[in-house]
Amino acid sequence: MTERIVQANGVDLCVETFGSPTDPAVLLIAGSTGSMLSWADGFCARLAAGSRYVIRYDHRDTGRSATWPAGAPGYGFPDLAADAVGVLDAVGVARAHVVGISMGGGISQLVALDFPERVASLTLMSTSPGGPGEPGLPAIAPALLEHLAAGGTPEPDWADRDAVVGYLVESQRPFAGPRPVDVAAAREVAGRVFDRARDISASGNHFRIGGGESWRDRLGSIAVPVLVVHGDVDPLLPLGHAEAMVREVPVARLLVLEDTGHELPEGVWDVLVPALVEHTGATEGAAGPVWKV
Repeated sequence: MTERIVQANGVDLCVETFGSPTDPAVLLIAGSTGSMLSWADGFCARLAAGSRYVIRYDHRDTGRSATWPAGAPGYGFPDLAADAVGVLDAVGVARAHVVGISMGGGISQLVALDFPERVASLTLMSTSPGGPGEPGLPAIAPALLEHLAAGGTPEPDWADRDAVVGYLVESQRPFAGPRPVDVAAAREVAGRVFDRARDISASGNHFRIGGGESWRDRLGSIAVPVLVVHGDVDPLLPLGHAEAMVREVPVARLLVLEDTGHELPEGVWDVLVPALVEHTGATEGAAGPVWKV
C-alpha cells in the first residue's frame, strides 16, 4: 500500500496503490464528492489479492488533492476525465481496466471515448448513459425526489468534525437499499474523510461543474468489454438506466445487485470482486449473460 501526491493533468492529486505493478492495472474512479476512501480499503485489498494492481485517487476538491474555493470550481467535467488519464501517466500505466461508480461511471465513459488507447475494459457501476431526467430513462424514485426537493440533508458546520461526520453518514441513507448499515464503521470512515480533507466543504463543487457536451450518441463506438453493475433498488438511477447502458454499448453484460441502492455495500463484495477479477481478465470482444445476486 502506498499513498503519494502526484502531478496529473497539471494539478496535484493524491494517489494510492494496492498490489503489484506487474499485475493488470485497475483504476477506480469515485463518484461526486467522493475521495479515494469511497473505495473501501478491504475492497481494494481483496481486488489486489486477485492479482490486480489497484489504483485509487482523490478527485479534485476531495481528500489531499488540489482544492478550489467552495462554490467556485475552476474546472469542468472533461478535466476530471483528463485527471484519470493523468493518474495513469503518473503511476506509469499505459492501459488500465477502468472502474467508475456514479459520477465516476460518467468519467469512465468519457475516458473510454476520448482516450480509447488507455482503456482495456470498463466497469460502470450505479451510473447511466444519460443521467436523471434524461428522456426515455426512469425518473428518480418519488421518496428520494421529495427528500431532495425539501433541500436534502441539512449541511453542517464544516469546521465541526462531529457534525460533518454525522452529515456524511446521514446524507447517504436516502440513496441506500435495505441492507443493514454498520453505523460505527461508517462513522469511522467519515472521520477519516474529514481528517484527510484539505477543505471538506469544497467537495460540493462537483455539483457545480459543467458536464460538457452529451456523449450518449457516441457510446456505440466503445469497443472494449463493459460490465454494467447496478443495484436493483437504486433510487437515484433506477435499474432501467443500467439496462439502457447495456443496450447502447456494443459489448456489455449486466450484474444486478439485489437489495442494493446507489451504493457499494460490503455485503456484495463476495460476488462483485470475483466478477471484477473475471471481467478484467477477459479478452476483448467477450460478453456474457445477465447475473443477479
